[in-house]
Amino acid sequence: MSNNIKLAIKLKLDGVYLPSFNKSFNHLAYSLKKKFIILGSAHSLQELNIKKLQAVEFFFISSLFKKNKNYLGIYKFKFFENFTKKKLVALGGINEKNIKKLGLLDIYGYAGISFFQKKRPLKKGAL
Repeated sequence: MSNNIKLAIKLKLDGVYLPSFNKSFNHLAYSLKKKFIILGSAHSLQELNIKKLQAVEFFFISSLFKKNKNYLGIYKFKFFENFTKKKLVALGGINEKNIKKLGLLDIYGYAGISFFQKKRPLKKGAL
């Protein structure tokens, strides 16, 4: 569920995603079940601090490699790592050429729409 904690609670979901533009703290007054997970995205240190105050457990940090207005790169991403002990997920521009660079980061995971949408030939043999 994205950006609607009340509905997520009502539907008895396991969590909610708070986009970077959500700056509200209203959800902190709600009674959440024990394993309810709050995910959030951040593109700057200011947004990261807001997400920490919003009790976010997993942070989606973007854009790691994709050269857009939110572009971070490896060094700025490592700078972000110093500001939280929470779990970080890297997003943006991940491809076959730069995926090995993720080993330089202390990340919980990574995601990339275009990387996983590519149609590749199936490998034959044992999985």
